[in-house]
Amino acid sequence: MFVLVNLKTYPCDPLAIARAAREVAETTAARIAVAPQAAHIERVAGTGVETWAQHVDPIDYGSNTGHTLAETVADAGAVGTLINHSENRLKLADVDGSVRAADRAGLETVVCANNPAQIAAAAALGPDAVAVEPPELIGTGTPVSQADPEIVEGAVEAAEHVDAEVSVLCGAGISTGDDVVAAGDLGSEGVLLASGVAKADDPTAALEDLVAPL
Repeated sequence: MFVLVNLKTYPCDPLAIARAAREVAETTAARIAVAPQAAHIERVAGTGVETWAQHVDPIDYGSNTGHTLAETVADAGAVGTLINHSENRLKLADVDGSVRAADRAGLETVVCANNPAQIAAAAALGPDAVAVEPPELIGTGTPVSQADPEIVEGAVEAAEHVDAEVSVLCGAGISTGDDVVAAGDLGSEGVLLASGVAKADDPTAALEDLVAPL
């Protein structure tokens, strides 16, 4: 089970969470990664935790002021990147460009989408994984695996139909070990979460709870 913690722009200590994630990862078979803000990638990667970017742009080297270049993210220590998170939506052509840019830089990719139909379109672009996240449930503490399990099952079926090599992650409202187990029971190979760890008073305890049932 892959647990990918997105720190967004929350006012948390990215290094403390990174260290907690690294320590918990050493005690479980689960794969745990942290996605900090771009400016924190190098320091987070320096803790030894698996580090992801929150976004890369569909660009190459050149005149792209203010954009995030995949190669720079990789050079800073990231091994993967989110693309098309619901808080940073892209046009389909740009999602494709970002996947290509990440591939060029050797980054693993997770493309986010709202529903099974969008999951199918995302899977057709050839990412390593897709993540289904209904926007209305993000940050609510109500996991999609409970609120609308059919969306997760539909996403798994949609991705399987398009490209069986594309893994499916479940996001939105994930905060407990029971949520992770429920996501797995619905066919998800991982979870994408944020506030459940980034806003936790004790990130280590939150992470331990997430992986305890695995």
